[in-house]
Amino acid sequence: MRMSMLFSQTLREAPTDAEMPSHKLLVRAGFIRQLAAGIYTAMPLAKRSITKIENIMRDEINAIGGQEMTMPVVHPAEVWQETERWYQVGSEMGRFKDKNDRDMVLAMTHEEVVADLTRKEIHSYRQLPVLIYHIQTKWRDDPRPRAGLIRVREFTMKDSYSLDADWEGLDKQYRAHYQAYFDIFHRCGIPVIAVKSDVGMMGGKVAHEYMYLTPHGEDTLLICNNCGYAANRQVATFKKEALPKEEALPLEKVATPDCKTIAELAEFLDIPEAKTAKAVFMVADIPVGESSIQKFIFAIVRGDMDLNETKLVNALQASDIRPATEEEIVAIGAVPGYASPIGLPEKSAYLPVVTVVDDLLTESQNLVAGANDASYHMLNTNLGRDYQADIITDLTAARAGDACSECGGSFREVRGVEVGNIFKLGTRYSDSMGCTFQDKDGKEKPVIMGSYGIGSGRLLASVAEEYNDEYGLIWPITVAPYQVHLVMLSAKKGDGTVEETAAQLYQDLQAGSVEVLFDDRQESPGVKFNDADLIGLPIRLTVGARGLEGGNIEFKRRDQKEKRLISQDEIIEAVKAEIATLEAEIKAEVVAVTFDE
Repeated sequence: MRMSMLFSQTLREAPTDAEMPSHKLLVRAGFIRQLAAGIYTAMPLAKRSITKIENIMRDEINAIGGQEMTMPVVHPAEVWQETERWYQVGSEMGRFKDKNDRDMVLAMTHEEVVADLTRKEIHSYRQLPVLIYHIQTKWRDDPRPRAGLIRVREFTMKDSYSLDADWEGLDKQYRAHYQAYFDIFHRCGIPVIAVKSDVGMMGGKVAHEYMYLTPHGEDTLLICNNCGYAANRQVATFKKEALPKEEALPLEKVATPDCKTIAELAEFLDIPEAKTAKAVFMVADIPVGESSIQKFIFAIVRGDMDLNETKLVNALQASDIRPATEEEIVAIGAVPGYASPIGLPEKSAYLPVVTVVDDLLTESQNLVAGANDASYHMLNTNLGRDYQADIITDLTAARAGDACSECGGSFREVRGVEVGNIFKLGTRYSDSMGCTFQDKDGKEKPVIMGSYGIGSGRLLASVAEEYNDEYGLIWPITVAPYQVHLVMLSAKKGDGTVEETAAQLYQDLQAGSVEVLFDDRQESPGVKFNDADLIGLPIRLTVGARGLEGGNIEFKRRDQKEKRLISQDEIIEAVKAEIATLEAEIKAEVVAVTFDE
């Protein structure tokens, strides 16, 4: 491709709202352009890289038995209603009516479509196992799109779905994906770790996320320094340290003026924060059949702990949750800043109240909690005696320094970007949509499913995040839009040697199956070199009058400072050899990994 014809241009300045390096550089280098919040066009350079990423995905999924297909972007609401996700998923789902006034869905994911196909196509155990996949556009109306391609509303994903006759079959396909995903990411040059994760709206029992570690990541991960246990903070469990057991003491109301926070309360009473109970107020939408009802949630954790909203959502099986307003807290009979379940009316005229308590409070006696009276707290509150819980479960968020639930070692916190996920769906969708088959004995059994996804645009952005410097992008050879950036320096007027040599080299490289971006523009050397560094192709060749005087072409790898002169006769073979070296370096990173259940 000649840059004089390329439908793209580089920019000197990044967008003012760009935060992550990948976002800034992909825009500046002409890879992406924003149409609306969370909606981007992949320009020709990005499209070439994304195609390479998607072909790597195809290679690896085909290698474990995948069959590629294409499923629709638009779904009838009926299939989502059958699984009840139509009622469970909130405003992120794109809903609309067709011209016949039928409810329709913009695809967020394709479990329902796969289940519909399965019940139509799979009838016998002889048809199993099956692995199907597609690479398709998705829509999730994320309220906070950010970071360029990292968090968008419209995106493309590789989704594969396994169908098995038994759980052992699912285990086998799950483990095959576990390795295949590492191979995909390593072939793209991305270092990742697999961590345990929340199943979320997908359902099922087991899930892993593949995390690219970066300080700019939006997810917080907990990793044990001793055994290597790794989990997203949303689901990480840890060993909670109970307080010494005490005899329950009588309730006592004390004045605590201007003590609306746990820190203020602990300081005023001269007690550790662990001797307090922290109340967090939320309003949740709880699906009930084909509709949902709102409930006021009183979540209580020990004062030295933080509430984990994901754990709370899972405990409630809520479709949506948000913080309660002060007006709503007052409406259920509580006092903001001094609230607790103690002394609340048995029934609220505003919303039904659900009290959810962290399991650590069953081992924590005589805690200080709100008195539902402005400027007062209650000493010596005890779960079971002074108030009751509707749900008792693990509600607390793990933090750096907490004890690992597996070995007792210490956690450290890191940040990461989720680049892939795998789920053991089990019979979640088979049961709700009637996906059954006849086994060897003629009995009807549910098909057991797995789901496995990678976002190609997010993966492109993560590669850009990993490989860059102060001058621009530095693409790995496997996903670079072109392998070589050929720069032609303008010669003296009337001397066509440089132009002729560069044009011939461009043709010779292409004839040798080398992918070339040819900068044939009439720009200064500084502009051309800056653009070459910004775009970040692995190899730069420079054709200039000075080098040609000695019959040489300047050769430089983007990831190295050194330049060298190579004779014109040897340049094609030198480029091919360097490409082979770069590919071998990537291939060496593709290794077997240990499966961490």
